[in-house]
Amino acid sequence: MFRFGVDYYPEHWPEERWTTDARLMQEAGFNTVRLAEFAWSKLEPQEGRFDFDWLDRAVDILSRRQIQVILGTPTASAPPWLLQRHAEIFRMRQDGQRVTYGNRRGTCPNSPLYRHYAGRIVAQMAAHFHKAPALIGWQIDNEFGERCYCPQCQQAFHAWLRSRYQTLDELNHKWGTVFWSQVYTDWDEIPLPLATGGSPNPSLALDYDRFMSDSYVDFQRCQVETIRSQCPGSQITHNFMGFSFDQVNYFDLARDLDLVSLNYYPRSQWNMQAEVDPSEFALALDTMRGLKHQNFWMMEQQAGPGGWEMISVQPRPGELRLWAYQAIAHGADGILFFRWRSCRYGAEQFWHGLLDHDGTAGRRYAEASQVGQELRALSGAIVSTVIRPKVAFLLSYDSRFAFQIQPNNPQFSYPAHFQQLYQAFYRQHAQVEIVSPDDDLNSYRLVVAPSLHLMDRETAKKLEEFVRQGGTLVVTQRSGVKDETNLVVDQRLPGYLRELMGAEVAEYDSLAPGMSNEIRFVLPGLELQASLNCGTLCDVLAPQAARTVAVYCRDYYAGKPAITENRYGEGRAIYVGTIGDAWFYQILTRWLLDSTGIEPLVFSADPDVEISERWQGERRILFILNFASGPRCVDLRRDCVRLIDGQLIPAGKIQIPPHEVLVLKEK
Repeated sequence: MFRFGVDYYPEHWPEERWTTDARLMQEAGFNTVRLAEFAWSKLEPQEGRFDFDWLDRAVDILSRRQIQVILGTPTASAPPWLLQRHAEIFRMRQDGQRVTYGNRRGTCPNSPLYRHYAGRIVAQMAAHFHKAPALIGWQIDNEFGERCYCPQCQQAFHAWLRSRYQTLDELNHKWGTVFWSQVYTDWDEIPLPLATGGSPNPSLALDYDRFMSDSYVDFQRCQVETIRSQCPGSQITHNFMGFSFDQVNYFDLARDLDLVSLNYYPRSQWNMQAEVDPSEFALALDTMRGLKHQNFWMMEQQAGPGGWEMISVQPRPGELRLWAYQAIAHGADGILFFRWRSCRYGAEQFWHGLLDHDGTAGRRYAEASQVGQELRALSGAIVSTVIRPKVAFLLSYDSRFAFQIQPNNPQFSYPAHFQQLYQAFYRQHAQVEIVSPDDDLNSYRLVVAPSLHLMDRETAKKLEEFVRQGGTLVVTQRSGVKDETNLVVDQRLPGYLRELMGAEVAEYDSLAPGMSNEIRFVLPGLELQASLNCGTLCDVLAPQAARTVAVYCRDYYAGKPAITENRYGEGRAIYVGTIGDAWFYQILTRWLLDSTGIEPLVFSADPDVEISERWQGERRILFILNFASGPRCVDLRRDCVRLIDGQLIPAGKIQIPPHEVLVLKEK
């Protein structure tokens, strides 16, 4: 069954309204609802006094409309009675100040006291609802995230370090604490990387970021184990925040879960722009699928203007449907809209749902209902399908954390660079999966590793073997600079990758704002009349076994290699030593796909059209989405059948209306 539904807060509305809501949900084609992830003070109004009766009634009303439920554990927002008595539970910011009551996610994940109360409410909920016929799954907490720097975290960090390094001598060696007289003789001497301390030891700061990520993984694991012990048949998930969130290693967080879920809002007060870049949503979706290499759910898809203090741009007609199908095209087996009805009070008064504040059904509800009607026809053809990408992007959270500590250049952003490279492949309609350095790479033909700054020997060996067996590897500037402890390697860059790349970094240049360079492709078949812009970070390469693909055009390293290609075993390793513009990456990406033998999904497509695929056995289902406000054309390779109505779509050029979706099965 394809899961289609909404996030619902019955506690926000009079109980006599619940039956009307359930009826409207059923009429929209909804079969799944998420409940209760922010209802702790309603479920436990006083310490030790639990009230599940109201939630029982809500679940029963939904069940009578054939709607099943996902229950959220409510630990993202602690009740006032708990926080008023125990101020030490509040999270401490990096500036050393405790957050105060009034928002959510204000608690320390390492607080033993908080873990006790959180564990108790989860256990009580699991014991009460484990036999509920309508229950299909659980969501752990909500959007795990912010780092804490409190004394409880410091104690837990010291224990984490003892487990990792065993002895202080080993820690001092790995961290290079001889610098600035920071050699530790007692574990309790080790500080936290507070903002008040200035620039911290990069190795200490990286380990603290790793520790905080592990803290959330462990906090989640405690809840997962409790629920699994009492609700063995339920699916357990957590609602992640896509590629953009950078405080937790999502590969680690996903490991204990049955499936991954995503929250995504293309239009919000933090994303106030006239046009939405669909490649950003695509990257979030491909990241979620890559966490467990399996399909996922959209736990929160935007249903209306999103905002707290401000009101975002209203989703344009057709966008809710377009975003739903984009998620499905990238592997979603469930879509839940956030939220059902716009709330009249609280911080999210302007975070609109499918229904406005007055509770009446309008344009957005009608658009969601259209998707529900279409999914009745499509569900059987979609649910069993999978995605088979040939291109992988290597997402290193260690490198990401390291760049948070030392960006190398004020204009450089690891996620922005990652997004820029991904966007070039997206515009070529290449199917991409986001993978971890620990993942098996054998099913991919092309692996792109943007700025793989931190590198251990095992990862280097894995990449060498991938290339040796015939794969194509692309790494970009500032790769292989650090070892796993965040120390600069004591060899020519790119460090452990030097032999594989067949080139060394002769020197590197970090450009100031306003400075730039240009590159020119010189590889036969890639020569262009015009040079292309580049800048920010420039690795000047010295080929050993590699051949030159492109050279710099200006400054003192004019004529020196900027891009090299090395044949290694049956494959090749390509080093892109600088950051280019969109035109630069478009040319580079087309060359990479052509030379790797990855064929485009269609003969041609106009800009603003996304083409993705899911596979049903050996038969391909194409998703063609027009994100433009005007009609666009696509040139199909084969005859297809439109799955919604069975209409034959012959091979050749077809026109797609604005904000329209085609779901086609190749004949």
